[in-house]
Amino acid sequence: MIIGILKEIKAEENRVSMTPGGVEVMVAAGHQVLVEQSAGVGSGFADKDYQRAGAQIVPEAAHVYAHAAMVMHVKEPQAQEYQHIREGQIVFTYFHFAASEELTRAMLGRKAVCIAYETITDVAGGLPLLTPMSEVAGRMAAQQVAKYLERAQGGRGLLMGGVPGVEPATVVVIGAGVVGSQAARMACGLGAKVYLLDKDLTRLRYLDETMPANCFVMMSSPATIRELVINADAVIGAVLVHGAKAPRLVTREMFATMKPGAVLVDVAIDQGGCFETSRPTTHGNPTYEVDGILHYCVANMPGAVPLTSTMALTNATLPYALKIANQGWKSVARQDPGIAEGFNVVNGLVCCKGVAEAFGFDYVPVDEVSKI
Repeated sequence: MIIGILKEIKAEENRVSMTPGGVEVMVAAGHQVLVEQSAGVGSGFADKDYQRAGAQIVPEAAHVYAHAAMVMHVKEPQAQEYQHIREGQIVFTYFHFAASEELTRAMLGRKAVCIAYETITDVAGGLPLLTPMSEVAGRMAAQQVAKYLERAQGGRGLLMGGVPGVEPATVVVIGAGVVGSQAARMACGLGAKVYLLDKDLTRLRYLDETMPANCFVMMSSPATIRELVINADAVIGAVLVHGAKAPRLVTREMFATMKPGAVLVDVAIDQGGCFETSRPTTHGNPTYEVDGILHYCVANMPGAVPLTSTMALTNATLPYALKIANQGWKSVARQDPGIAEGFNVVNGLVCCKGVAEAFGFDYVPVDEVSKI
């Protein structure tokens, strides 16, 4: 199979979907790899690194789309790319379809085979291709809280961990999955008083035993959230609903009860955000204020640390990309239930329940589409 590695064009996105080491593995398996010129520069990989690994460097994205049977991205295709996507072409990337009806309709119209990193599952029901970026984003979320609590950044003027004689910041983390637990652990390490909320009692029991002493795990409910945000210096939204749009858990009405200058970091923004007033921002213009509450809603947080992120992403995605290339998408969709969960939009049909429900489309299981 011819595999295409595209340069990211989303604002301030410096990651790339495969390292030269990953390319070497693909080439050794008998596949041809096309890499768009300068695709890896933002992550510290030069074109010559890819050439040494066996890739062919091509001058523009249009060439990659025209010749590759499977193209790989980090972020979802942008509007200027839609025209290049061919019917039946595999597009393997983070899509987050439930957050964008425009993107969903565009991919339906192109009749592409859209396999979303974020909905592929493993035998334990985890999300193995979302996990590494969730780890990065969770850790970054705590760093951003520490930064934006500073007065110079528009915050309350607090040091996250305080000092002897001065209490630390209070941080509320909503969602105790990979993002939330990583954010809470980092915030605890910086000395904050952390409340970690989730609805899964089994998960809470585990975290109660393993998290630092300054982390307090609590069952999440609307009433608990309303009560905790009153004293919160920062709230981190880390809620994920598999393949679906994130629920809105912090409302604008609550802002009147919160401390002026409190910071909201919405890591769920890729899935529409879990704060009522959330809207996507960029690394160049990361924050905005609503009713005295500072919002940080950067949609590609791991893009700020591309070397770490690209290496972690390739570690996770490479085995899946190799399997799809070796066996073809129809065979994989029928034989591997975990990868089958990643097929969101295929040949003009919606194959993910969460996406279908988000926009009122008919849902068609991928095993039915693969037989056509």
